Amino acid sequence: MGGIIVLLVVIVLVLWILASCIRIVPQAYAVVLERLGAYKATWGTGIHFKVPFIERVARRVNLKEQVVDFPPQPVITKDNVTMQIDTVVFFQITDPKLYAYGVENPIMAIENLSATTLRNIIGDMELDETLTSREVINTRMRASLDEATDPWGIKVNRVELKNIILRPRSRMPWRNR
Repeated sequence: MGGIIVLLVVIVLVLWILASCIRIVPQAYAVVLERLGAYKATWGTGIHFKVPFIERVARRVNLKEQVVDFPPQPVITKDNVTMQIDTVVFFQITDPKLYAYGVENPIMAIENLSATTLRNIIGDMELDETLTSREVINTRMRASLDEATDPWGIKVNRVELKNIILRPRSRMPWRNR
């Protein structure tokens, strides 16, 4: 009697392990697989089988276009006007392996790149030019971000300036009025 229970437990355990090794990757996703901690393969759409205890799914990657809205960034124009600009970045992952191993936190990296690139572009423009050339700023930012994110397996499709908010000049207490 005890042998039958042990046999049933072993059979259920083996079936559970085999079922956990079957992976179905849905449309517009990819799975990065590691074998003993090293990159093994990238699985596309369909059904896949992994070796139990030796292979593991390192990352599940969404291949659809994604949108990230970044908070307003303070920038200063060439004529020393301070403003806040918030951006929206549209990007898509083109290489799941590079995305998984290229940078630790891709969204934060894109946010920081976006902020520094925006500061560089706006710093070369005067206030009037900044307010009238959104399309030029968008194009320059997209080209710069796309080039920088290539080694991470990311393609920046569009960058949009969402809001441009002029900041009022603050009074400087050390100046005489």
